[in-house]
Amino acid sequence: MVILLVKRANENQFLYETSVDKSVDDVVKDITAIFNGRLKVTRICYEMEELQKHGTFQPIEMQGLTEEQIIELKLEDPWAKKCAPQDYIVQKDEMGRRCGFAPPTHLQQVLKKAMETAKEMISKKRVDLRQCLTQKDVARALDELRGATKIVFPAGLPPHDPVRMELDNVEDLTGTHAANEVIDPSRACLWACGKKFISGNKLSDHLGKNDKTKVTVKLCSTSEGAPGREPVMSEEERKQLMLHAYRKQEEWKKLEQDDDDSYLDSKWADGKNLKRQFHGLDNIAWRPGMKN
Repeated sequence: MVILLVKRANENQFLYETSVDKSVDDVVKDITAIFNGRLKVTRICYEMEELQKHGTFQPIEMQGLTEEQIIELKLEDPWAKKCAPQDYIVQKDEMGRRCGFAPPTHLQQVLKKAMETAKEMISKKRVDLRQCLTQKDVARALDELRGATKIVFPAGLPPHDPVRMELDNVEDLTGTHAANEVIDPSRACLWACGKKFISGNKLSDHLGKNDKTKVTVKLCSTSEGAPGREPVMSEEERKQLMLHAYRKQEEWKKLEQDDDDSYLDSKWADGKNLKRQFHGLDNIAWRPGMKN
């Protein structure tokens, strides 16, 4: 099986295992689904951190209002107590986004553990561990988060809560930074070695027939143009090369500053040392007044 190291820009994302007999379209579709799925897990974990601290999301018309304004406008959150976890504690949301009915400490740990597990399942560290990522791994991470919310919020989450919307695949990312990160599957493409994988081809048309190889590919949108080429050396290799050059430069500086020629008195600097050894005249001491 061929291993693809999928990158977005110059950042490693995940390893993907496939075959050179697969079509480019199927591989691009699968890789894009995994990439967007990882983004979804990350977004859910971000909102779930707020969910465990301050409870469920308030209706849009109550967002950012003070308690006085809510009372004056006679607004009410019909979902707050209905969806509140058992033995909830009150933790006011200073941002005014959530109702403030947070789960107790032991249930907060349930959400926290689920987030840690889900993040580990789709972590970029899997690249260093040489572990490939699949859509099943992403689905398992989402199931982990979904299960935790059902345990902590048995009555369910409000339909407008971001966590529920993400899990139900009805999220609206319009106008958000997250929308710029998601790649439209219909416009996704792969690049390798400065060349774009052509739709309708097989991977073998671009990677050859060798099915036991590893190739770095970059996931892009057709609107982005060609990505930058991979650097000749890694950042770590570049740092080591610069460090080596610096050390050599310092050594040359020391040699230029050193005018001491006392090394000429050293045994290894004596050009006639080898000749004396052959004649047995090595290690002979002499001082005035000595008699043979």
